[in-house]
Amino acid sequence: MADITHMIRIAAPVDRVGALVGGADGFTKWWAEDVTAKPDGTVSLGFFNRETVYVLRLLESGANRIVWRCESGHEWAGTDIRFDLTADKAATVLRFAHANWRAATDFFTSCNTTWGELMFRIAADAEGHGRGPLFKRNALGY
Repeated sequence: MADITHMIRIAAPVDRVGALVGGADGFTKWWAEDVTAKPDGTVSLGFFNRETVYVLRLLESGANRIVWRCESGHEWAGTDIRFDLTADKAATVLRFAHANWRAATDFFTSCNTTWGELMFRIAADAEGHGRGPLFKRNALGY
């Protein structure tokens, strides 16, 4: 198994960061424009006009840990996306993992790069100067 990990210090309180990573509304601020919360408790994220759709199920939601299980995608299915949040004075330390990949493939490496950019987008939004989601409906939002 392979894991992607990142850590970033964010000049914002834990609850503000948690709101960004804990559900569909938060995801639209930094990850993807095309996000839908479903009645069964899952969240779907569409990329490139829904050519790719990832379905996430919330496994754990606490003040300091949020864990999502990916239920779709050739390489993402069965992986866990974990956000651990620790207060550090007036800031939050976010420790991130996209865990349990079957192998460290080229796609895994590409996702690692993307997650690095997404960490900075979470921080920017939490700190009050968000740039919007990286993934627009049909393009990248650089």
